Amino acid sequence: MDWMRSEPASQGFSPDIAEKLDAMVSGGTLGAIHAIAVCRHGRLVLERYFTGNDQQIAVGDLGPITFTGERLHDLRSVTKSTVGLLYGIALDRGLVPGLDAPIIDSFPEYPDLVADPARRRLTVAHALDMTLGLEWDESLPYTDPRNSEIAMEFAPDRYRFTLDRPIVAAPGERWIYSGGAVALLGALIERGSGQRLTAFAKENLFAPLGITSFEWFAGMDGNYSAAAGLRLGALDLLRIGAMLADGGRYDGRAVVPSAWLAQSWTPRATTSWGQAYGYLWYLDTPAPPAFPDGTPGIAGFGNGGQRLFVLPEAGLACVVLAGLYDTPGAEEGPQRLWEQLVLPNLNL
Repeated sequence: MDWMRSEPASQGFSPDIAEKLDAMVSGGTLGAIHAIAVCRHGRLVLERYFTGNDQQIAVGDLGPITFTGERLHDLRSVTKSTVGLLYGIALDRGLVPGLDAPIIDSFPEYPDLVADPARRRLTVAHALDMTLGLEWDESLPYTDPRNSEIAMEFAPDRYRFTLDRPIVAAPGERWIYSGGAVALLGALIERGSGQRLTAFAKENLFAPLGITSFEWFAGMDGNYSAAAGLRLGALDLLRIGAMLADGGRYDGRAVVPSAWLAQSWTPRATTSWGQAYGYLWYLDTPAPPAFPDGTPGIAGFGNGGQRLFVLPEAGLACVVLAGLYDTPGAEEGPQRLWEQLVLPNLNL
């Protein structure tokens, strides 16, 4: 389904928001932004695409790319939030273990780990909110083999590698950012559904949204990267945002159970930088002029400045794609677009 486009003012935005965006771009403070797209109530109200150097995970530099709304782009860890949606769909259909189930029970091929009482305390919910308490360090660049996610990609068995990490905190006690936790969830979806992760995503999430073009990186072991491997165009990622902004519905059809979204967007942990975290979604309560008392906001974050922002009460979604991979401060430009352009110009 093609996007229906509307003038910003017809959807409650300042009529000059596009000119304000152009001024921000001209000011040179946004970094290597590749795309921004904004929709409200399913109507596309703002989009801009740029030319810039890009990379593809596991491939490397792609050189300068002239972006469009359809051009595939690495989402990096926005993939994690997408996998969270897939888990909710699978759970609603009884295909995957419940939230309180010991996650180790889904990996009987590791009897020594299954027999470990301490590891039996680790549940599906702990993987979803990243409080498994297993040692994991992604603070190093993703070009460094000592980075835990990269080490997992090179391990003979990514699932054993993850489940066998030393326990450094009681489950549920401490948030530890972990691509390994999401790899386990991806495995549960595949084992429960009998489908590859890409096939399950295509059938149950992408097709209902009209998304027909995507790529998903698979590691050397043939397993798809549930943590960072998805590539979508800006306008297709925005379809996911529009669906979330409409309570899990798209074009009148329920795609993700609204009850799962409510669970996913309930604060479960506090991230290392102080932000609340649900089930693979970052949570915030911005207070733009249209909502001076604050309103719940959710976001998916990815390395390099990839962002999906959603303000459900406003029916609002915003996608920003960028090329600042492994660069300190990569989040500043996308965050500035959200906080200094989109939110202040929403008038309701």
